Amino acid sequence: MSDESADVPLGGSIAPPLRFVPVTGALSFLKSLNSLPGIRAGWIGRLEGVEVTTDRDETLGNLRPLHEEMIRREFGRAQWWRAEQVHGNGVAVVPVDSVPTRMAGDGLPVVTGVDGLVTVAPGEILGIYVADCGAIWMADRKTGAVGLLHSGKKGTELNILGEAIRLMGDRFDTRAEDLVVVLGPCIRPPDYEIDFAAEIARQATAAGVGEFHDEGENTACDLTRHYSYRVEKGCTGRMLALIVREEIA
Repeated sequence: MSDESADVPLGGSIAPPLRFVPVTGALSFLKSLNSLPGIRAGWIGRLEGVEVTTDRDETLGNLRPLHEEMIRREFGRAQWWRAEQVHGNGVAVVPVDSVPTRMAGDGLPVVTGVDGLVTVAPGEILGIYVADCGAIWMADRKTGAVGLLHSGKKGTELNILGEAIRLMGDRFDTRAEDLVVVLGPCIRPPDYEIDFAAEIARQATAAGVGEFHDEGENTACDLTRHYSYRVEKGCTGRMLALIVREEIA
């Protein structure tokens, strides 16, 4: 990262510098993705000095300028595609002219009615917010297609991972055996009664995924690094998962 200052006014206060916050290379659980040619995956965890409330849009609005600055530094642009995240198994291909979007309460557009995004287009950054639910990164080693999913209790029950694999196969000729899939930090037993992380692993195996990685990190165990909706009783922020197929020279 650059040593340039990233102080951003938030409600009249000054946000802490961001130059020490890892987004891509320093994150071991994304190593399998970032080692793939042309694929770049990122994760923005808990940020100090940002006010969080029980209002999701208000909190995302507070996080937005910091996230934009960090994404601009790491990925070269500050715009990204977002799913509306309705706790379903809908997945959309972007960019597609027919994909409906709406303006969310934090002032950024979201792709409506879906919890996952996939693309084969270079330079299109995908983003998913989580605060206990699982972010699932997907990358096709052969075609360069990428995907990002929001999979908590309901999304996992509906097998959003399987739906994304099917869609990538239909649209990009992706084969499950060519996929590298990573499950990020999420809530796990004993802090949550349902082990949806284990179910996601089973679904990946059943689908024939070539590589599945999960370091087993529990968001409820370390509030210095993660936001946890359950532990903080809804008064919390959101982590941001990111992936992009880099521009072809």
